[in-house]
Amino acid sequence: MKKIWHILLLSFISFYFVGCLAKTPYTHRKQLIMFSPQQELQMGYQAAREILQHEPISRDPRLNAVLQVVAQRIAQAANIPGYQWQFFVIDKDVVNAFCLPGGKVFVYKGLFKVIQNEDQLAAVIGHEVAHAIARHGAERMTMVQLGRLGTAVAAKTISGGKYSSAIRKAYGQFEGIGLVLPFSRKFEYEADEIGLYLMTKAGYDPNQAITLWYNMMKVSRGKRKPPEFLSTHPSDRHRIERLRRLIPKALAKYRRA
Repeated sequence: MKKIWHILLLSFISFYFVGCLAKTPYTHRKQLIMFSPQQELQMGYQAAREILQHEPISRDPRLNAVLQVVAQRIAQAANIPGYQWQFFVIDKDVVNAFCLPGGKVFVYKGLFKVIQNEDQLAAVIGHEVAHAIARHGAERMTMVQLGRLGTAVAAKTISGGKYSSAIRKAYGQFEGIGLVLPFSRKFEYEADEIGLYLMTKAGYDPNQAITLWYNMMKVSRGKRKPPEFLSTHPSDRHRIERLRRLIPKALAKYRRA
């Protein structure tokens, strides 16, 4: 048992010092990350390759042209050396977008039915680029690894066998509801904030980020959503309220753009 706690203590000390070396851009939040940027880039590259093999990529010249114009301006505003930015349209009628570690951004064609102008597209791309430059993927993977380590140690230390499955289940639920989900919402809020700075810095109107989320609310109206504490994303209303508070700060900092 002492050996287990010794390993656990050393692991947490190691992760703490590695994490203290990492900070998010713009928000300057300290991060706990146990993956190197090189590992993260490689994982993003492999995931992108698999997606490109299995998902239909749109060749629509209009959609791709507007995406590339807006996305390149946002990437230039982010100014992160070493990232190989690529932007793709997935030919599916889905209202969503996502970004892989290292700068591979995918926008579903269905999202263009919600977006009304380039400024609103900049809000989407700014949010996704923010996830990448803030290294949210690597940070989340770190939390999952630590959660699994804590679950295994707790089950072995507390029960010794009889209740190990129940303890694993309980700690697994805590890992989801108590740790991973709230941190996912924190990542979303942080990506909203960083994305707002990026789009304003790139010369787009940050007020259009609010209009975008009102559009998203209209699309999702009537659809059942889980309570916010059981969701990986904040409610649309809370996002809009927070964006309203952040817009004056973004404009004051990047008005010249």
